[in-house]
Amino acid sequence: MDVLTKAQKWLDSNQIDDTTKSEIRRLMSSSDDTQLTDSFYKDLEFGTGGLRGIMGVGSNRMNKYTVGTATQGLCNYLKKAFGETPLKVAVAHDSRNQSRDFAVITADIFSSNGIEVYLFESLRPTPELSFAIRKYGCQSGVVVTASHNPKEYNGYKAYWSDGAQLIPPHDKNVIAEVQSIDSFEEIKFQSDPSLIHSIGQETDDDYLDMIKDLSLSPEVIERQKDMKIVFSSIHGTGITLVPPVLEKFGFDNVHVVEEQAEADGNFPTVIYPNPEEAEALSLALKKAEAIDADLVMATDPDSDRVGIAVKNSKGEFQLMNGNQTAALLVYYLLKKWKENGKLTGKEFVVKTIVTTDLLTEIANDFGVKMYETLTGFKYIAELIRLLEGKEEFIGGGEESYGYLIGDKVRDKDAIASCAMIAEMAAWTLDQGKTPFELLLEIYQQHGMYLEGLKSVTKKGKSGADEIKAMMEGFRSSPPEELGGEKVTILKDYQASISRNLITGEEEAIDLPKSNVLQFFTEKGSKISVRPSGTEPKIKFYFSVKNKDLSESFNYFTEVESLQETITQMTNRLDG
Repeated sequence: MDVLTKAQKWLDSNQIDDTTKSEIRRLMSSSDDTQLTDSFYKDLEFGTGGLRGIMGVGSNRMNKYTVGTATQGLCNYLKKAFGETPLKVAVAHDSRNQSRDFAVITADIFSSNGIEVYLFESLRPTPELSFAIRKYGCQSGVVVTASHNPKEYNGYKAYWSDGAQLIPPHDKNVIAEVQSIDSFEEIKFQSDPSLIHSIGQETDDDYLDMIKDLSLSPEVIERQKDMKIVFSSIHGTGITLVPPVLEKFGFDNVHVVEEQAEADGNFPTVIYPNPEEAEALSLALKKAEAIDADLVMATDPDSDRVGIAVKNSKGEFQLMNGNQTAALLVYYLLKKWKENGKLTGKEFVVKTIVTTDLLTEIANDFGVKMYETLTGFKYIAELIRLLEGKEEFIGGGEESYGYLIGDKVRDKDAIASCAMIAEMAAWTLDQGKTPFELLLEIYQQHGMYLEGLKSVTKKGKSGADEIKAMMEGFRSSPPEELGGEKVTILKDYQASISRNLITGEEEAIDLPKSNVLQFFTEKGSKISVRPSGTEPKIKFYFSVKNKDLSESFNYFTEVESLQETITQMTNRLDG
């Protein structure tokens, strides 16, 4: 009845267009009410990545009215939060279907509320939106994107004045404002063109100049400028700025995957536009093999994530997972900061709680402080803001292929990451080795780490209920062993308690509450469980380690052994 009541409210509104009403009536007359229920059973909410959902009619879908409601709620909250301060916002969008339309609607509503808008002239990467907020002194910003989700999705990421995604209490306060909107008549759709400014090349130039200033080895690039790089934007925004930033750094031998260079929200050459998926890099790898490339890089549709491949010890292209790329980046950054005399004892790096602990080992080796945050780059950005003026952020990242170098952007940045990954690769080649060989050296020093991710999709209301029940079960009855390893510690971030399952001793967790569980075993393995904040999934993160490597250890043999442990853990949790 709640679903039918909400659907009827849409039909009764004078603001809803006839096409939308016709589709609602079709859903209501269908003998199968699944689509109707999934479209209206809840309102889209801000999660770790903002507003995100399947495009279509309904309160649980991305459309003109849910985007409009979210924007009007954000406008109302901005006016309360900043009082009489003249308000400015920046708006960007990716290559997805309807993204430009949603971005224009968002800009129109901001302007209708008397808020000055800096609207990008065409598609741009998410990190440039974060940069633009800071450049233009905005109080907020929005980028229309669903990141790496399938083509049916779109989304809406809201940002605060520091260029970071909304964090508590702002996210909840915006939700409250959105929920307080009783009718679509309250949404001010009528544009005020005098308050909307188109931005583009000037912002691009400043952003690229900022990234160029991050370079640590320009002399190395001059020697290795012919290094062969293959890049794919996977039909997204990366094509706008990755080739220019690589050229700006001095790389002359960049090969773009032309089949994926055109911005296209249907993502015709891939199943999922996600650089975490091997299939999404298949065309790039084919091109790399044809030209005998040194490095392969691919970005997701909004260019906040990057996946890479390098040649392994067999001469074959090896896809690096997010943890491995993060390890290479952090090692290179700290190595060069030390060589360049930039380490003063006040620098730090950051990772999330589900990211490999190898990063902590590397930071400790260089005497640089490592901080941990909850999953979600907004928490990394929050920490950078809190430490601003006290400690200097070098870089950091998370296992899901997102990295940040420097503090001028406050979200994961695949444009800057591509530039620095290429510089790192050039540096290793200048040392007479490959990035893969550097990774083996890091493992030799700190132990072989292997991570894995298992995502279980549970769609719709029934799926959400099932995920909730799974978390409650793991919380009340934690597994006694995983992969043949005894579970000794349970960390419950929702209860803010770390409990020793052997002694019963408890310690407080000094992080914000979050629906995350972590199991630690007697051998040092770490298994994290959390519902996704942006997709209908429950995620299992596995991290296992072998500390005792021989000097001539075989990477592939070690991977097989550690993967078997992960497989056993996965089977246990699936059961």
